[in-house]
Amino acid sequence: MDLIVAVDAKWGIGKDGDLLHPISADLKYFRQKTTGNVLVMGRKTLESFPNKKPLPNRVNIVLTNNKNYEAEGVVLCHGIDELPEVLKDYTGKQIFVAGGGTIYEQLLPQCETAYVTKIYEAYEADTFFPDLDSNPEWELAEKGEIQEENGVQFSFDIYRRK
Repeated sequence: MDLIVAVDAKWGIGKDGDLLHPISADLKYFRQKTTGNVLVMGRKTLESFPNKKPLPNRVNIVLTNNKNYEAEGVVLCHGIDELPEVLKDYTGKQIFVAGGGTIYEQLLPQCETAYVTKIYEAYEADTFFPDLDSNPEWELAEKGEIQEENGVQFSFDIYRRK
């Protein structure tokens, strides 16, 4: 399993249920990486998508403890312990953990590669991703070229578990 995330300079990922600073190049990168594959996300992440609908051309697996939760076009999973059984149906596809904060935290130990869009600016955040630069289990495998969009610098970096 892999993960994909956009973080700011302090590893912030969100505020009030939204991305900190959407960057069109990052959204395009996310689409390129995940289309045709499997996304694992929490309920709040699904509900942050346009019209609260799953992303097209991907299997959207939604983790929620709420057994009564219903959402059209997604595979519901009612706990981390159920996830391995659900994922057996998708052998051969790349599996991406796509948020939010709690889901990243719970599934990070099971991930091998982290696709991190690093934004070189700090924003006001209430949700954070673990700092992989200071985590001895992870190393920066590929440092992306620094790009700029609307005055904001960012790079697409790849971390791998050691």
